Amino acid sequence: MTERQKDRPWLMRTYAGHSTAEASNELYRRNLAKGQTGLSVAFDLPTQTGYDPDHILARGEVGRVGVPVSHLGDMRRLFQDIPLEQMNTSMTINATAMWLLALYQVAAEEQGADITKLQGTTQNDIVKEYLSRGTHVFPPGPSLRLTTDMIAYTVNHIPKWNPINICSYHLQEAGATPVQEISYAMATAIAVLDSVRDSGQVPEDRFGEVVARISFFVNAGVRFIEEMCKMRAFGRIWDKITLERYGIENPKQRRFRYGVQVNSLGLTEAQPENNVQRIVLEMLAVTLSKDARARAVQLPAWNEALGLPRPWDQQWSLRIQQVLAHESDLLEYEDIFAGSHVIEAKVDALVEECLAEIDRIQEMGGAMAAVESGYLKSQLVSSHAERRARIEAGEDKIVGVNIFQATEENPLTADLDTAIMTVDPAVEARVVGSMKTWRDNRYQPPFNHPRPCKALERLKEAAKGTENLMEATLECARAGVTTGEWAGALREVFGEFRAPTGVSSAPVAVTAEAGTPLALVREKVARTAEDLNCGRLRLLVGKPGLDGHSNGAEQIAVRARDAGFEVVYQGIRLTPEQIVDAALAEDVHCVGLSILSGSHSALVPDVLDRLREAGATDIPVIVGGIIPNADAAELKRAGVAAVFTPKDFGITEIIGRIVDEIRQANKLSPLESTEVLA
Repeated sequence: MTERQKDRPWLMRTYAGHSTAEASNELYRRNLAKGQTGLSVAFDLPTQTGYDPDHILARGEVGRVGVPVSHLGDMRRLFQDIPLEQMNTSMTINATAMWLLALYQVAAEEQGADITKLQGTTQNDIVKEYLSRGTHVFPPGPSLRLTTDMIAYTVNHIPKWNPINICSYHLQEAGATPVQEISYAMATAIAVLDSVRDSGQVPEDRFGEVVARISFFVNAGVRFIEEMCKMRAFGRIWDKITLERYGIENPKQRRFRYGVQVNSLGLTEAQPENNVQRIVLEMLAVTLSKDARARAVQLPAWNEALGLPRPWDQQWSLRIQQVLAHESDLLEYEDIFAGSHVIEAKVDALVEECLAEIDRIQEMGGAMAAVESGYLKSQLVSSHAERRARIEAGEDKIVGVNIFQATEENPLTADLDTAIMTVDPAVEARVVGSMKTWRDNRYQPPFNHPRPCKALERLKEAAKGTENLMEATLECARAGVTTGEWAGALREVFGEFRAPTGVSSAPVAVTAEAGTPLALVREKVARTAEDLNCGRLRLLVGKPGLDGHSNGAEQIAVRARDAGFEVVYQGIRLTPEQIVDAALAEDVHCVGLSILSGSHSALVPDVLDRLREAGATDIPVIVGGIIPNADAAELKRAGVAAVFTPKDFGITEIIGRIVDEIRQANKLSPLESTEVLA
C-alpha cells in the first residue's frame, strides 16, 4: 500500500488578551514561541460594546475579559514585533468589528504590510449577540449594513480576510440543540448573503468570492458523535444553500469553512480536573472526521469555570492539540466515518430537521425578523431551561456535579485564589490615564489639527446616506478617533437596540406537581407573600455593567416566575444607579445580580451603598457568577446575603434560598419543609 502524505494540521489558537495592549502583546509572543500557529484576540467588554474605558458603564470591566483597544496607539502596541503580513489573526469582535478591522489595517500599513496579504477573521456576527452574548450596540438594520459594507470592502481590498465568522458557538452556550445551532446560523448566513447581494456592491459574477470568504465558528459539546454528525450536516446544508439559493457553481467556493472553540457551557466548577477529558473528547468531535474537520481550533482551559486562566493553563490546552496533531496518527487517513450507516442516518435526520426550521424562519421574514419578534430568543431560553431541568432531575448526568460527587482533595485547586489569574485593579486606572493622554496629545504632531472631529463628522454623514462606511471608518482610525467616539457617532445616527429577553414567553420547563421541589418552593413563596401581606413576592434580576452573558440570569428569572414570583428583568447593560432605581420603583423584596465578567468587586458594593442611602436596607442582595472564594467572602462582608457560583446548579434550590433570605431580611421565622407541607 502506498503511504499517503500526512495532512497539514489545523490552525492552533489560544483565545487570549487581558489587562493592557502591552501585557497582551507579551502573551501573544510567548504563545507563538510555544508553537501556536495563529492568534485569537479577546477584547474587553468596553471595546466590544463601543465605550471608552472612562465611560460610566466601563467601570470594573476594563481589561477583565480581554484587552482594551481604544485607539490606533493601542492596536500598534498590541501587535508590536508581530509581523501582521505573516500572521493569521482571529478577532472576536462583533458590533465594533468594522472599527477594529480598520485599526488592524492601519497598524499593518504602518508596519509596511501589503494589506492584500492580510489573513484572519473578524467574528462580526451580530445576530448571536442579540440572542446569547449581549455585546450588540445598534439595531438589526444598521448592524446588517455594517456587516455588509465590511464584506464588500474586504472582498475588494483584503481578499484573504474572512469578514464574518457566523458564530453558532454562543447559541449552544445559550442552550441551543444541534438543530437550533445549525438552523439559526444558516438563517443568519442567508440574511447576510442576501444583504450583500442586494446592496449591489459586488458584481454578480464575483459573488462566489463573497461566499468563499464566509466562515463559521462553532461549538463542540461532549456528545462527540452527535457533534461530529452536526458538522457533517452543517457542510451538507451549506453546500445546498450556496448552490441552490445563490447559484455558486465552483465547489471550492461552496466549501464549509469553520473554526471551533469547544464547549465552555459544560465545564464545571465542581471537580474541575474533569474538564480536561471533556475538552479532549470535544476536540475529537471536530478533528476525527477528515471530511468535517475544523480549519482552526482553540480550546478553553480546565479552570475556565473558576476564573481567568493563567498562561500555563492556556499552554496545557495548546499542548492537547499538539499531542493529537503530532503524536497520533489522526492526520494519516482518509475520512474514517465514510460509509457508516449510523453516521449517515444521524446526519440525514439532522439535515431534514434543520431545513424545516430554516424554512420556518424564512417564512417569518428571515433571521432579523425572527430576532425582532423574539422568536429565536424565546426558543433558546426554553431549550436552556429544559437542559437545566434535565440536569437537576439527574436525567443528564454530569460527573462530579450530579453523580460521583465524592472526591479526593484536588491539588490543582488547593489554593483556589492562585489557581486562576487575576487582573490588577490598578490596571483600569492606568488605562484610563493612558486614554486621557492619547486624547490630549492627538492634536499634536503628527495630527496638528483637530482631524478627529472632521473624521467623525464625515462618518456621521456617510451613515446618514448609503455609501460604504469602511473608508470613513479608516479615516477615523488614522485621525486618532477613539472606540467610544466612533461608536458614539454611529449611535447618534443609528440609535441603540435592547434585544428581547425571551423570559416572559419561555414555557414552563419544570413541573410543580404536589411533592416536587418546585411545588414546595411555590408554597414557600406563597406563604411568605401572605406573611408580608404583599400580594406577590417581587424579585429584581439585574445585569450591572457590560457583561452580556445573560443565560444564568434568564434561567433564574424563568424559574422564579414559575415559582410564583413577580420578576422584574430589564435585560443587560445597566448601571448600579438604574438597578437601584428600578428596585425602589417596583418595591421589590430581593435584588439578584448576575456578573460573569469579573466586575463584581466594583459594581456590587455600589448597588449596596445606593440601597443603604435610599433607606432600603431590608432588601437583600444576592449575587451569582464566576466569583473566586476570596471575592465571595469580601462581598458577604460588604453586606451581600448570598453568593452563588456555577457549582450551585440547582436553580429551584437557589429560588428557595432567595425566599429564605427575604424572610430573614424581614425578620420572619424560617419555614421548615414540614411547615410548608402542613
